[in-house]
Amino acid sequence: MKVLLGFMWLLHFLPLPILGRFGEAIGSLMFVILGKRRKIALTNLRLCLPELDERARRTIAKQHFRAYARSIFERSILWWAPEERVRSLIQIEPSVPLAAMQDGPTILLCPHFVCLDVAGIGARVIPVCSMYVPQKNEDFDRLLRHGRERYGPVRLVTRKEGIKPILRALRDGLPYFMLPDMDFGEKDADFVPFFGVPAATLTALGRIAGTTGAKVIPVIATYLPNYQGWRVRFYPAWENYPGDDMVEATRRMNAFIEERVREAPEQYFWTHKRFKTRPPGEPSLYD
Repeated sequence: MKVLLGFMWLLHFLPLPILGRFGEAIGSLMFVILGKRRKIALTNLRLCLPELDERARRTIAKQHFRAYARSIFERSILWWAPEERVRSLIQIEPSVPLAAMQDGPTILLCPHFVCLDVAGIGARVIPVCSMYVPQKNEDFDRLLRHGRERYGPVRLVTRKEGIKPILRALRDGLPYFMLPDMDFGEKDADFVPFFGVPAATLTALGRIAGTTGAKVIPVIATYLPNYQGWRVRFYPAWENYPGDDMVEATRRMNAFIEERVREAPEQYFWTHKRFKTRPPGEPSLYD
């Protein structure tokens, strides 16, 4: 692991266009050799984008592997390059909603696009709270924590700690950086359509917003063209959210994510088994 991390450290000296192309080349190789992940991505695309033919979906899958691998190697810049260089490569649209983030509890909704770490950097103008998954390898765990903490104070919460530290952070004025669009099983979830397919979806966004009165501000990071860097877009705070119906609030979240996915389909995280958990009696969609 130390040799691999040393190699990653060396990569941060490369110009971004060279590093990006290198990552995409590795991604093309990954698409060929990682058959299991390729099958998951193609299954997700078939379920979510049935209006496309198989050739078009396969093209998106190839582009996704390239985009994902690129994001892995570009983390070397996020982890080790001078902060001035990193921020010079990030284009914020329209601007960081600092006043809104400081005016009462705020949840920053960040769906799983491959550049989500850049979204976290773009939002780091004040201390924030974020979920953190401890890694088994100590060296890699320290590096990930370093990558999260180098841009300013952040309160990291593990999933095992539950919701109380998150509520405490919101009460303390820390925006909560939330990524709720993965399949974590049936606990605290409902089967809500995602691209028309029932998906076990956490209802935590609506429940936390309802409990704390937090505003929800979506933020999404995508690539700029021609290897120029990354675009971080903050969307207006949702009005009248969550309402009284948590399932409907979760449906609204999924619908928003669907719209953003259609804008940059190759950059959404298709290699995750988004539909792994099925309603009772339904067979697996990945067998």
